[in-house]
Amino acid sequence: MIKQSRPSKDGSRKLTFSLPGNHPAGIISVVGTFNDWTPGVHVLRRRSNGTVSATIAVPAGSDVRFRYLGENGAWFDDPDADALTHEGGLVRVS
Repeated sequence: MIKQSRPSKDGSRKLTFSLPGNHPAGIISVVGTFNDWTPGVHVLRRRSNGTVSATIAVPAGSDVRFRYLGENGAWFDDPDADALTHEGGLVRVS
């Protein structure tokens, strides 16, 4: 699941990337245009509701491309993205 926050005073929005806590990929990070596709920068953390998630701030009006990277190099996409491209998921930040 991908959630967008309301715009902050500086015009940015927060995107929260969330997956079930029992996901078979193990430890997962979200990588994409917001972190120069660098694994391990945004690791999904366990939440009290049983999910794992990470939140990032991005400029409003931008397009964010991303993929998830699990243990052992397992890349996968999020079906909740606005679109899937050859670079992975796409989220249009309004």
